[in-house]
Amino acid sequence: MDISIMQPYLFPYIGYFQMIYCSDYFVIADDVQFIKKGWINRNRILLNGEPSMITLPLKRDSYFLNINERTFAIQSGSMGRITFLNKIVNSYRKAPEFTNIYPLIEKIMCFENENVAAYLHNSIKKICEYLDIRTKMIVESTLNLPPELNYQDSVIYVCKELKAKRYINSIGGMELYSKSKFKKNSIELKFIKTRETLEYRQFYNKFVPNLSIIDVMMFNPREQIKAMLTEYDLIDGRD
Repeated sequence: MDISIMQPYLFPYIGYFQMIYCSDYFVIADDVQFIKKGWINRNRILLNGEPSMITLPLKRDSYFLNINERTFAIQSGSMGRITFLNKIVNSYRKAPEFTNIYPLIEKIMCFENENVAAYLHNSIKKICEYLDIRTKMIVESTLNLPPELNYQDSVIYVCKELKAKRYINSIGGMELYSKSKFKKNSIELKFIKTRETLEYRQFYNKFVPNLSIIDVMMFNPREQIKAMLTEYDLIDGRD
């Protein structure tokens, strides 16, 4: 059985959904510290042919809190939510799939629970449903991990709890894990890499990779995106 673990991100890029797609279980790491200027409350879309940041504002709080202890400042009718949706409209209203995708984005944005972890969990789940990704999702905080574990040991702990034979991580985390340590625990370690050949037409602009899944959905029919989910390679980790 394959599992992957990742922090919840705001409308992440297609590689994130490839990782979910290729796993039997996807664990949402909601019980780790919120990372400022990461991808938890922001991402990139295409605006006038260039990548542009979209951000959801947070209520002021300690930066030492975990993701599941933070809250978005996006009450119904708030400028944060309105600004976000207006930027989507301005960027993609002429995109071929806009009329199909914008209602989904709007529905996701109107989710009432403003807890960061719960809000992002719902958004990831709804996009997976749209793409027919049937991977089982687990919220990491429900597993009650021992607090003294470092990140690598916590991953191994989760793998054992779920009886996983293989752990799949994003390619960006290649330096964080030891292949030999996973092997000692009878777990195969792999890293997922989106193929560089994965491209699609973005109006008449030069292709900009690794944008939010919103960009992918605005330009591609669902069946085409489902085919894109298979355009990855699994790579061995370091010893």
